Amino acid sequence: MAHENDHQMDNDDIPVGRVLSRREALKLFGGAGLAIFASGALSKVVLAQDATATATDVLVTDCVVRPEMTEGPYFVDALLNRMDIRPDPVLDIVKEGVPLKLKLQVYDVTDATCNPLEGVQVDIWQCDAVGTYSGVEDAGFETLDESWLRGYQVTDEFGVVEFLTIYPGWYSGRTVHVHVKIRTDPESEDGYEFTSQFYFNDDLSDMIHAMQPYSEKAGARDTYNDTDMHYNGETGDQMLLTLEEWTEEETGESGYSAVFSIGLDLSDEEVGASDSEDMGAAGGGTPPQGGPGGPPAQSTETSD
Repeated sequence: MAHENDHQMDNDDIPVGRVLSRREALKLFGGAGLAIFASGALSKVVLAQDATATATDVLVTDCVVRPEMTEGPYFVDALLNRMDIRPDPVLDIVKEGVPLKLKLQVYDVTDATCNPLEGVQVDIWQCDAVGTYSGVEDAGFETLDESWLRGYQVTDEFGVVEFLTIYPGWYSGRTVHVHVKIRTDPESEDGYEFTSQFYFNDDLSDMIHAMQPYSEKAGARDTYNDTDMHYNGETGDQMLLTLEEWTEEETGESGYSAVFSIGLDLSDEEVGASDSEDMGAAGGGTPPQGGPGGPPAQSTETSD
């Protein structure tokens, strides 16, 4: 079965932009008195003109996070508004794996501000425990009628969305990752669109992939963060998730969770341009000779 590293990849997941350092963020937002005040498990960004909190109450945030990458060949605009993306919405399929909770915070940093961005659509999609995507036809599998491990949420007044998924598996030629796309107006060609990927600690991935159902995948993982052609060193580091373990006392279920903030400069037309323009009409189009099993064909069916 062919995989991504068997072919040349020309435009899949090319990074643009960068993350501002803590010092740069201070310089950018210094006049506004940018601060974060802890509020339970979630930190709330406040533009404090006359902040009186003590140093132990205030943390400076790296508010601007813009290492964008093109969407790759496996994006399907499935229009599934849901928090738990593990099940297929129609078929009796629930993808198994180590539970992963993602809390994403989206901020508008246009004109040196840092305000929660409410009402934007955040999509995530990923492969399952054995490196397979739903909604595509591939040389190694056909999942056109399936829509597991895909979904979107709309940010609340604090710019927050939450997802429940699984720790992703791997496929040849790519390091472990989850795709993310943020759109201010997904029905308009003029809306702002940001696309990137989240990455994972390699040692943790190896530990998890030694367990069921990940261990059902044949062969050995061949690509890590430092050898992935799209991780790109510091760019990939800026999208590396910091995971914490959790356990539900009542059920005993355990897994990992991460909180990640993304600041969007809505005036940046280059970053905000559609990431699907050159990927074909189906939202993913013909891939650059890559992916698990070879070039997929996107489903032409529409979702309700």
